[in-house]
Amino acid sequence: MTKRTTQRIRYLRTRDGVQLAWAEAGTGPMLIKAANWLTHLEYEWESPVWRHWIRFFSDNFRFIRHDERGCGMTDWNVGDLSFERWVEDLEALVDVVDPKEPFALLGISQGAAACIAYAVKHPERVSRIVLYGGYARGTYQRGDPDKERLYRALIDMTRLGWGKDNPAFRQVFTSRFIPGATDEQVQWFNELCRKTTSPEIAARLLETRANVNVVELLDKVQAPTLILHSRDEDVISITEGHILAAGIPNAHFVELDSKNHILLETEPAWERFCNEVLEFMGVTDSPGREDPAFDSLTAREREVLALITEGLGNAQIAERLSISEKTVRNHISNVFDKLGVWSRAQAMVFAQDHGFQAKTSDRWHQANRK
Repeated sequence: MTKRTTQRIRYLRTRDGVQLAWAEAGTGPMLIKAANWLTHLEYEWESPVWRHWIRFFSDNFRFIRHDERGCGMTDWNVGDLSFERWVEDLEALVDVVDPKEPFALLGISQGAAACIAYAVKHPERVSRIVLYGGYARGTYQRGDPDKERLYRALIDMTRLGWGKDNPAFRQVFTSRFIPGATDEQVQWFNELCRKTTSPEIAARLLETRANVNVVELLDKVQAPTLILHSRDEDVISITEGHILAAGIPNAHFVELDSKNHILLETEPAWERFCNEVLEFMGVTDSPGREDPAFDSLTAREREVLALITEGLGNAQIAERLSISEKTVRNHISNVFDKLGVWSRAQAMVFAQDHGFQAKTSDRWHQANRK
């Protein structure tokens, strides 16, 4: 079996005593995600709605995310659910992770506002910012009385119907977030709503989101910023994405052809999203891109792995490299340990699936076979 990305879930205690759950997965450049609406670190890991997001980011970055206060695996019964606490929780997460170099921030939906506030407060720590489906001003800050009334009705409905067995109440959210979803995805998102928080906390979180306003901070953002937004989504109008792009100096804006607030893996907009993020972050997503796992191999171990992929046995490798069979066995053992495989067949599959590239010395030995 091949080595696959796993996540590690940990806890930190915030300044006001909240136990905040956070997770990391993958290797590479660090990307820290601000919390967004309704997450559950464990439940969404294998979900049909968020799985492809998590795998994309953890396959290309050291990806770090957390459940916001009142939600998921983080403490639910907390007094303060203010926007200021969201920013402080992001600061606490960064302090625990303790990156030695500037890192990138990812803000999805209301997470965009937290990223903006953090980046303005700590400009020296942030190298890049990626914002998707984000906004700088909540519903109550947009000057639209009709939408305000609709939003308040949504909050009342949340308090009354969120926890009931009938999923009709929660499906109001699902139909807005992922109108293009399959039945499986709809059912999963309905369950996410139920499992992630309580009716009262969900209503309070909606209130906080409606009052967010970081418009005055936009022109103070110093980090290069990529803004992506679905053209026809209903949750956050693309107009809010335009406001972000107009306010943040030199921001790059990408309009995605989708009606989903959460992009689905099967739609072309998802592939466009991935390509734009990788290009912006300076990551090459080519078939020959080598997995960082191979970085741990020594030059000799790489040579041994290259010959294993050719199907050579220990005696043949020993002859080719002019070393003893015992030394070959030792190198193979080290290769297996570092790649997390248990057999030659698994090593060959792992090398093929993860872009192993023979270095110059490896190719020399292959070209000069006896």
